[in-house]
Amino acid sequence: MAIDIKDTAHAVEAAAVMRLLPARPRLLALGEPTHGEDAVLDLRNELFRQLVEQEGYRAIAIESDCMRGLIVDDYVTSDTGTLDEVMEHGFSHGWGASAANRELVRWMRAHNDGRPASERLHFAGFDGPLEITDAASPRQALTGLHGYLSTRVDADLLPCTGETLDHLLGADDRWTNPAAMMDPAQSMGQSPDARQLRLLTDELVALLDAQTPHLIMATSRDDLDRARLYGRTATGLLRYHYWMADTSPARMTRLCALRDLMMAHNLLAVAARGPALIHAHNSHLQREKSTMQMWQGPVEWWSAGALVSAQLGEEYAFVATALGTIRHQGVDTPPPDTLEGLLYALPEDRFVIDVPRLAATLGDTRPAHRVSPWFGYAPLDPAHLAGNDGIMFLKDVPNSRPRRR
Repeated sequence: MAIDIKDTAHAVEAAAVMRLLPARPRLLALGEPTHGEDAVLDLRNELFRQLVEQEGYRAIAIESDCMRGLIVDDYVTSDTGTLDEVMEHGFSHGWGASAANRELVRWMRAHNDGRPASERLHFAGFDGPLEITDAASPRQALTGLHGYLSTRVDADLLPCTGETLDHLLGADDRWTNPAAMMDPAQSMGQSPDARQLRLLTDELVALLDAQTPHLIMATSRDDLDRARLYGRTATGLLRYHYWMADTSPARMTRLCALRDLMMAHNLLAVAARGPALIHAHNSHLQREKSTMQMWQGPVEWWSAGALVSAQLGEEYAFVATALGTIRHQGVDTPPPDTLEGLLYALPEDRFVIDVPRLAATLGDTRPAHRVSPWFGYAPLDPAHLAGNDGIMFLKDVPNSRPRRR
Protein backbone atom coordinates (compact mmCIF):
# COMPACT_ATOMS: atom_id res chain seq x y z
CA MET A 1 0.00 0.00 0.00
CA ALA A 2 2.01 2.99 -1.30
CA ILE A 3 0.71 5.87 0.81
CA ASP A 4 2.99 8.52 2.28
CA ILE A 5 1.98 9.09 5.91
CA LYS A 6 5.27 10.48 7.25
CA ASP A 7 3.70 13.87 8.01
CA THR A 8 1.20 12.26 10.41
CA ALA A 9 3.90 10.97 12.80
CA HIS A 10 5.29 12.91 15.78
CA ALA A 11 7.64 12.19 18.65
CA VAL A 12 6.17 10.44 21.70
CA GLU A 13 6.11 13.52 23.90
CA ALA A 14 3.43 15.04 26.10
CA ALA A 15 3.48 18.30 24.15
CA ALA A 16 3.01 16.48 20.84
CA VAL A 17 0.09 14.47 22.23
CA MET A 18 -1.56 17.60 23.60
CA ARG A 19 -1.31 19.30 20.21
CA LEU A 20 -3.38 16.50 18.70
CA LEU A 21 -6.33 17.15 21.03
CA PRO A 22 -9.15 19.66 20.57
CA ALA A 23 -9.07 20.58 24.28
CA ARG A 24 -7.04 19.80 27.38
CA PRO A 25 -8.68 16.64 28.69
CA ARG A 26 -9.46 15.84 32.28
CA LEU A 27 -8.82 12.20 31.39
CA LEU A 28 -6.14 11.30 28.88
CA ALA A 29 -6.69 7.61 28.14
CA LEU A 30 -3.70 5.68 26.85
CA GLY A 31 -4.59 2.21 25.69
CA GLU A 32 -2.51 -0.90 25.18
CA PRO A 33 -3.22 -3.77 22.75
CA THR A 34 -1.79 -6.46 25.02
CA HIS A 35 -0.94 -6.87 28.69
CA GLY A 36 2.36 -7.56 30.38
CA GLU A 37 4.85 -5.93 27.99
CA ASP A 38 7.16 -3.66 29.97
CA ALA A 39 8.27 -1.86 26.80
CA VAL A 40 4.72 -0.50 26.49
CA LEU A 41 4.58 0.37 30.18
CA ASP A 42 7.95 2.14 29.96
CA LEU A 43 6.45 4.44 27.31
CA ARG A 44 3.47 5.03 29.58
CA ASN A 45 5.78 5.95 32.46
CA GLU A 46 7.78 8.33 30.30
CA LEU A 47 4.63 10.06 29.05
CA PHE A 48 3.25 10.34 32.59
CA ARG A 49 6.44 11.97 33.88
CA GLN A 50 6.23 14.54 31.08
CA LEU A 51 2.55 15.18 31.79
CA VAL A 52 3.38 15.79 35.45
CA GLU A 53 6.35 18.04 34.79
CA GLN A 54 5.00 19.96 31.80
CA GLU A 55 1.20 19.80 31.94
CA GLY A 56 0.37 19.77 35.64
CA TYR A 57 -1.07 16.25 35.78
CA ARG A 58 -1.35 14.89 39.31
CA ALA A 59 -2.75 11.36 38.98
CA ILE A 60 -2.51 8.10 37.11
CA ALA A 61 -5.13 5.35 37.11
CA ILE A 62 -4.55 1.86 35.72
CA GLU A 63 -6.55 -1.30 35.00
CA SER A 64 -6.09 -2.80 38.45
CA ASP A 65 -8.29 -3.51 41.47
CA CYS A 66 -9.61 -0.20 42.83
CA MET A 67 -9.48 -1.43 46.42
CA ARG A 68 -5.91 -2.66 46.19
CA GLY A 69 -4.99 0.63 44.54
CA LEU A 70 -5.58 2.35 47.87
CA ILE A 71 -2.47 0.56 49.18
CA VAL A 72 -0.39 2.04 46.37
CA ASP A 73 -1.84 5.51 46.88
CA ASP A 74 -1.10 5.40 50.62
CA TYR A 75 2.50 4.53 49.82
CA VAL A 76 3.13 7.17 47.17
CA THR A 77 1.37 9.93 49.13
CA SER A 78 2.25 9.04 52.73
CA ASP A 79 5.11 6.51 52.56
CA THR A 80 2.92 3.86 54.19
CA GLY A 81 4.48 0.39 53.99
CA THR A 82 7.42 -0.70 51.87
CA LEU A 83 7.82 -0.88 48.12
CA ASP A 84 7.98 -4.67 48.19
CA GLU A 85 4.76 -4.88 50.22
CA VAL A 86 3.01 -2.45 47.90
CA MET A 87 3.99 -4.34 44.77
CA GLU A 88 2.80 -7.62 46.34
CA HIS A 89 -0.53 -6.41 47.70
CA GLY A 90 -1.39 -3.21 45.83
CA PHE A 91 -2.02 -4.65 42.36
CA SER A 92 -4.34 -7.24 40.86
CA HIS A 93 -3.94 -9.47 37.78
CA GLY A 94 -0.24 -9.96 38.51
CA TRP A 95 0.63 -6.36 37.58
CA GLY A 96 2.74 -5.99 40.72
CA ALA A 97 5.38 -8.29 39.18
CA SER A 98 6.06 -5.79 36.38
CA ALA A 99 9.40 -3.98 36.59
CA ALA A 100 7.84 -0.98 34.83
CA ASN A 101 5.01 -0.78 37.37
CA ARG A 102 7.56 -0.99 40.16
CA GLU A 103 9.50 1.88 38.61
CA LEU A 104 6.30 3.93 38.30
CA VAL A 105 5.52 3.52 42.00
CA ARG A 106 9.11 4.21 43.04
CA TRP A 107 9.22 7.40 40.96
CA MET A 108 5.89 8.67 42.29
CA ARG A 109 7.04 8.16 45.91
CA ALA A 110 10.30 9.99 45.21
CA HIS A 111 8.47 12.82 43.44
CA ASN A 112 6.09 13.30 46.37
CA ASP A 113 8.80 13.31 49.00
CA GLY A 114 8.79 16.68 50.81
CA ARG A 115 5.96 18.15 48.73
CA PRO A 116 2.79 19.62 50.28
CA ALA A 117 -0.35 17.48 50.02
CA SER A 118 -1.81 19.71 47.29
CA GLU A 119 1.13 18.94 44.99
CA ARG A 120 1.44 15.20 45.55
CA LEU A 121 0.77 12.68 42.82
CA HIS A 122 -2.00 10.14 43.33
CA PHE A 123 -2.39 6.57 42.13
CA ALA A 124 -5.67 4.74 41.52
CA GLY A 125 -6.80 1.38 40.30
CA PHE A 126 -10.06 1.71 38.41
CA ASP A 127 -11.00 -1.92 37.75
CA GLY A 128 -13.41 -3.65 40.06
CA PRO A 129 -12.20 -6.37 42.46
CA LEU A 130 -12.93 -8.91 39.73
CA GLU A 131 -11.21 -11.73 37.87
CA ILE A 132 -12.48 -13.59 34.83
CA THR A 133 -13.35 -16.55 37.07
CA ASP A 134 -14.76 -14.88 40.18
CA ALA A 135 -15.55 -11.68 42.04
CA ALA A 136 -14.49 -10.56 45.50
CA SER A 137 -16.66 -10.51 48.58
CA PRO A 138 -18.21 -7.07 49.18
CA ARG A 139 -17.03 -7.25 52.80
CA GLN A 140 -14.06 -4.84 52.60
CA ALA A 141 -15.96 -2.16 50.71
CA LEU A 142 -19.20 -2.48 52.67
CA THR A 143 -17.64 -2.56 56.13
CA GLY A 144 -15.33 0.30 55.12
CA LEU A 145 -18.32 2.45 54.17
CA HIS A 146 -20.22 1.53 57.34
CA GLY A 147 -17.17 2.18 59.50
CA TYR A 148 -16.63 5.61 57.95
CA LEU A 149 -20.25 6.64 58.54
CA SER A 150 -20.54 5.12 62.03
CA THR A 151 -17.87 7.46 63.39
CA ARG A 152 -19.24 10.61 61.74
CA VAL A 153 -23.05 10.52 61.80
CA ASP A 154 -25.63 9.84 64.50
CA ALA A 155 -26.06 6.13 65.17
CA ASP A 156 -29.83 6.33 64.75
CA LEU A 157 -29.35 7.39 61.11
CA LEU A 158 -27.52 4.19 60.22
CA PRO A 159 -29.74 1.54 58.59
CA CYS A 160 -27.96 -1.33 60.36
CA THR A 161 -25.17 -2.26 62.71
CA GLY A 162 -21.80 -3.67 61.80
CA GLU A 163 -22.84 -6.95 63.39
CA THR A 164 -25.83 -7.17 61.03
CA LEU A 165 -23.58 -6.68 58.02
CA ASP A 166 -21.15 -9.30 59.28
CA HIS A 167 -23.96 -11.81 59.76
CA LEU A 168 -25.39 -11.21 56.28
CA LEU A 169 -21.97 -11.34 54.62
CA GLY A 170 -21.04 -14.64 56.23
CA ALA A 171 -17.86 -16.39 55.14
CA ASP A 172 -16.03 -14.76 52.24
CA ASP A 173 -15.65 -18.04 50.37
CA ARG A 174 -19.41 -18.00 49.81
CA TRP A 175 -18.79 -15.04 47.49
CA THR A 176 -15.51 -16.07 45.88
CA ASN A 177 -16.44 -19.60 44.80
CA PRO A 178 -14.88 -19.86 41.29
CA ALA A 179 -17.38 -22.52 40.28
CA ALA A 180 -20.10 -19.85 40.25
CA MET A 181 -18.84 -18.39 36.97
CA MET A 182 -19.67 -21.57 35.07
CA ASP A 183 -22.59 -22.66 37.25
CA PRO A 184 -24.96 -19.84 38.29
CA ALA A 185 -26.62 -22.13 40.81
CA GLN A 186 -23.43 -21.96 42.91
CA SER A 187 -23.58 -18.17 43.19
CA MET A 188 -25.13 -16.64 46.28
CA GLY A 189 -25.80 -13.36 44.47
CA GLN A 190 -29.60 -13.78 44.53
CA SER A 191 -29.85 -15.30 48.00
CA PRO A 192 -31.98 -13.62 50.68
CA ASP A 193 -28.82 -12.41 52.43
CA ALA A 194 -27.45 -10.86 49.24
CA ARG A 195 -30.76 -9.17 48.47
CA GLN A 196 -30.86 -7.66 51.97
CA LEU A 197 -27.27 -6.47 51.61
CA ARG A 198 -28.16 -4.68 48.36
CA LEU A 199 -30.92 -2.79 50.17
CA LEU A 200 -28.67 -1.86 53.08
CA THR A 201 -25.88 -0.77 50.75
CA ASP A 202 -28.29 1.49 48.91
CA GLU A 203 -29.33 3.05 52.23
CA LEU A 204 -25.71 3.55 53.33
CA VAL A 205 -24.79 5.22 50.03
CA ALA A 206 -27.86 7.43 50.26
CA LEU A 207 -26.88 8.42 53.80
CA LEU A 208 -23.36 9.25 52.61
CA ASP A 209 -24.80 11.53 49.93
CA ALA A 210 -27.34 13.12 52.27
CA GLN A 211 -24.66 13.94 54.84
CA THR A 212 -22.19 15.41 52.32
CA PRO A 213 -22.31 19.01 53.68
CA HIS A 214 -21.50 17.74 57.18
CA LEU A 215 -18.89 15.23 56.00
CA ILE A 216 -17.02 17.84 53.95
CA MET A 217 -16.46 19.80 57.17
CA ALA A 218 -15.91 16.78 59.43
CA THR A 219 -13.43 14.85 57.32
CA SER A 220 -10.75 15.27 54.67
CA ARG A 221 -11.51 15.22 50.96
CA ASP A 222 -9.40 12.11 50.60
CA ASP A 223 -11.36 10.27 53.31
CA LEU A 224 -14.70 11.28 51.78
CA ASP A 225 -13.57 10.18 48.33
CA ARG A 226 -12.43 6.87 49.79
CA ALA A 227 -15.85 6.35 51.39
CA ARG A 228 -17.49 7.06 48.04
CA LEU A 229 -15.20 4.46 46.47
CA TYR A 230 -16.33 1.97 49.11
CA GLY A 231 -19.95 2.73 48.23
CA ARG A 232 -19.41 2.38 44.47
CA THR A 233 -17.48 -0.86 44.93
CA ALA A 234 -19.98 -2.47 47.31
CA THR A 235 -22.85 -1.52 45.01
CA GLY A 236 -21.05 -2.80 41.93
CA LEU A 237 -19.96 -6.07 43.50
CA LEU A 238 -23.41 -6.90 44.83
CA ARG A 239 -24.89 -6.12 41.43
CA TYR A 240 -22.23 -8.28 39.76
CA HIS A 241 -22.87 -11.20 42.12
CA TYR A 242 -26.61 -10.86 41.46
CA TRP A 243 -26.09 -11.39 37.74
CA MET A 244 -23.60 -14.19 38.33
CA ALA A 245 -26.61 -16.11 39.68
CA ASP A 246 -28.64 -15.34 36.54
CA THR A 247 -29.47 -18.13 34.08
CA SER A 248 -30.65 -16.07 31.11
CA PRO A 249 -28.80 -15.95 27.75
CA ALA A 250 -27.78 -12.35 28.51
CA ARG A 251 -25.82 -13.34 31.63
CA MET A 252 -22.27 -12.88 30.28
CA THR A 253 -23.19 -9.73 28.38
CA ARG A 254 -24.49 -8.24 31.61
CA LEU A 255 -21.39 -9.28 33.57
CA CYS A 256 -18.98 -7.81 31.00
CA ALA A 257 -21.03 -4.61 30.84
CA LEU A 258 -21.14 -4.32 34.63
CA ARG A 259 -17.36 -4.58 34.88
CA ASP A 260 -16.89 -1.71 32.44
CA LEU A 261 -19.63 0.26 34.20
CA MET A 262 -17.69 -0.08 37.47
CA MET A 263 -14.59 1.10 35.61
CA ALA A 264 -16.48 4.09 34.19
CA HIS A 265 -17.79 5.15 37.60
CA ASN A 266 -14.28 5.00 39.03
CA LEU A 267 -12.87 6.99 36.10
CA LEU A 268 -15.48 9.72 36.50
CA ALA A 269 -14.45 9.98 40.16
CA VAL A 270 -10.81 10.33 39.06
CA ALA A 271 -11.87 12.99 36.53
CA ALA A 272 -13.53 15.00 39.29
CA ARG A 273 -10.05 15.55 40.70
CA GLY A 274 -8.26 15.56 37.32
CA PRO A 275 -6.40 15.91 35.14
CA ALA A 276 -5.16 12.33 35.05
CA LEU A 277 -3.56 9.80 32.76
CA ILE A 278 -5.44 6.51 32.63
CA HIS A 279 -4.03 3.29 31.24
CA ALA A 280 -5.75 0.05 30.32
CA HIS A 281 -6.39 -2.24 27.40
CA ASN A 282 -7.56 -0.46 24.26
CA SER A 283 -10.82 -2.39 24.43
CA HIS A 284 -11.74 -0.82 27.78
CA LEU A 285 -10.86 2.74 26.75
CA GLN A 286 -12.16 2.90 23.18
CA ARG A 287 -15.27 4.83 22.26
CA GLU A 288 -16.80 1.85 20.48
CA LYS A 289 -18.45 -1.22 21.91
CA SER A 290 -16.23 -4.01 23.18
CA THR A 291 -16.67 -7.56 21.91
CA MET A 292 -15.44 -10.94 23.11
CA GLN A 293 -15.95 -14.54 22.10
CA MET A 294 -17.07 -16.42 25.20
CA TRP A 295 -17.81 -20.12 25.70
CA GLN A 296 -21.51 -19.61 24.99
CA GLY A 297 -20.93 -17.32 21.98
CA PRO A 298 -20.04 -13.68 21.21
CA VAL A 299 -20.88 -10.91 23.66
CA GLU A 300 -20.96 -7.16 23.03
CA TRP A 301 -21.16 -4.25 25.47
CA TRP A 302 -20.29 -0.57 25.82
CA SER A 303 -16.72 -0.01 26.96
CA ALA A 304 -15.76 2.15 29.94
CA GLY A 305 -14.25 4.65 27.49
CA ALA A 306 -17.51 4.93 25.58
CA LEU A 307 -19.43 5.53 28.81
CA VAL A 308 -16.98 8.14 30.10
CA SER A 309 -16.69 9.87 26.72
CA ALA A 310 -20.47 10.23 26.64
CA GLN A 311 -20.26 12.08 29.97
CA LEU A 312 -17.13 14.19 29.46
CA GLY A 313 -17.14 14.93 25.74
CA GLU A 314 -13.90 16.64 24.69
CA GLU A 315 -12.60 16.36 28.25
CA TYR A 316 -12.02 12.68 27.50
CA ALA A 317 -9.28 11.83 25.00
CA PHE A 318 -8.25 8.40 23.79
CA VAL A 319 -4.85 7.48 22.36
CA ALA A 320 -4.70 3.84 21.32
CA THR A 321 -1.44 1.92 21.20
CA ALA A 322 -0.45 -0.42 18.38
CA LEU A 323 2.61 -2.63 18.03
CA GLY A 324 4.59 -3.84 15.07
CA THR A 325 6.15 -7.07 16.35
CA ILE A 326 6.13 -9.09 19.56
CA ARG A 327 8.44 -11.78 18.28
CA HIS A 328 8.68 -13.71 21.56
CA GLN A 329 4.92 -14.25 21.20
CA GLY A 330 5.03 -15.11 17.50
CA VAL A 331 3.69 -11.74 16.32
CA ASP A 332 5.94 -10.92 13.37
CA THR A 333 6.13 -8.03 10.89
CA PRO A 334 2.60 -6.86 10.02
CA PRO A 335 1.41 -7.23 6.41
CA PRO A 336 1.97 -3.97 4.48
CA ASP A 337 -1.72 -3.56 3.59
CA THR A 338 -2.77 -3.37 7.28
CA LEU A 339 -2.87 -0.26 9.44
CA GLU A 340 0.03 -1.56 11.53
CA GLY A 341 1.88 -2.38 8.30
CA LEU A 342 1.59 1.23 7.15
CA LEU A 343 2.94 2.44 10.48
CA TYR A 344 5.69 -0.18 10.54
CA ALA A 345 7.05 1.17 7.24
CA LEU A 346 7.90 4.52 8.85
CA PRO A 347 11.57 4.88 9.84
CA GLU A 348 11.13 5.79 13.53
CA ASP A 349 11.03 3.14 16.24
CA ARG A 350 8.20 4.84 18.13
CA PHE A 351 5.90 7.75 17.44
CA VAL A 352 2.41 9.12 17.93
CA ILE A 353 0.06 9.51 14.96
CA ASP A 354 -2.21 12.45 14.18
CA VAL A 355 -5.33 10.39 13.45
CA PRO A 356 -7.45 13.06 11.66
CA ARG A 357 -4.52 13.79 9.37
CA LEU A 358 -3.95 10.08 8.80
CA ALA A 359 -7.62 9.61 7.94
CA ALA A 360 -7.45 12.53 5.49
CA THR A 361 -4.34 11.05 3.87
CA LEU A 362 -5.94 7.63 3.52
CA GLY A 363 -9.08 9.09 1.99
CA ASP A 364 -11.27 6.26 0.71
CA THR A 365 -8.49 3.70 1.17
CA ARG A 366 -9.35 1.26 3.94
CA PRO A 367 -6.39 -0.72 5.34
CA ALA A 368 -6.94 -4.40 5.97
CA HIS A 369 -7.64 -5.64 9.48
CA ARG A 370 -4.53 -7.37 10.81
CA VAL A 371 -4.96 -10.86 12.19
CA SER A 372 -2.74 -11.77 15.14
CA PRO A 373 -1.47 -15.35 15.49
CA TRP A 374 -1.41 -14.80 19.28
CA PHE A 375 -4.70 -14.33 21.12
CA GLY A 376 -3.05 -11.94 23.58
CA TYR A 377 -2.49 -9.17 21.02
CA ALA A 378 -5.51 -7.27 19.67
CA PRO A 379 -4.70 -5.39 16.44
CA LEU A 380 -6.32 -2.03 15.76
CA ASP A 381 -9.60 -2.14 13.86
CA PRO A 382 -9.34 0.28 10.90
CA ALA A 383 -13.11 0.76 11.07
CA HIS A 384 -12.66 2.38 14.49
CA LEU A 385 -9.96 4.81 13.39
CA ALA A 386 -12.17 7.88 13.79
CA GLY A 387 -12.79 7.03 17.45
CA ASN A 388 -9.12 7.60 18.29
CA ASP A 389 -7.62 10.99 19.07
CA GLY A 390 -4.17 9.57 18.39
CA ILE A 391 -2.27 6.31 17.96
CA MET A 392 0.97 5.56 19.76
CA PHE A 393 3.07 3.05 17.83
CA LEU A 394 6.01 0.96 18.99
CA LYS A 395 7.71 -0.82 16.10
CA ASP A 396 9.32 -3.77 17.86
CA VAL A 397 8.75 -5.09 21.38
CA PRO A 398 11.85 -6.71 22.90
CA ASN A 399 11.68 -9.69 25.21
CA SER A 400 10.12 -8.54 28.46
CA ARG A 401 12.31 -8.05 31.48
CA PRO A 402 12.15 -10.78 34.13
CA ARG A 403 9.05 -10.32 36.30
CA ARG A 404 9.88 -9.67 39.92
CA ARG A 405 7.81 -11.48 42.52
